[in-house]
Amino acid sequence: MPRLFEGRLPDLNFGTNSGASCAPSLAEALLARAETLTAYTHVRDGRFKGGYTTPHYGQPADNIHATQLEIAQSTYLASEQAPWPIDLQAAASLSAAIEPLLATAADWRPESS
Repeated sequence: MPRLFEGRLPDLNFGTNSGASCAPSLAEALLARAETLTAYTHVRDGRFKGGYTTPHYGQPADNIHATQLEIAQSTYLASEQAPWPIDLQAAASLSAAIEPLLATAADWRPESS
């Protein structure tokens, strides 16, 4: 988003409302999976911490865990200039990379108390 930020954003931005919207083990599992996606850079709670979604819905004490994934446009667009043409090959690669992240989230279970 060159019009909003200088420099290059990490490709995958995991928002956890500074750790308040999900169990640490869920965030850690997602980041560990992201480490295996060597074609993409990632960060946790960088410039994007989850906006409205994570603080509103994330209630880990009630076993409701929320994370938000912001994806840099450069990972799936041919250009970040209007009319923002999609790069179909890059989008397909990104889609394949997101699948294991979703599987990680779906397979995650909170620790027993």
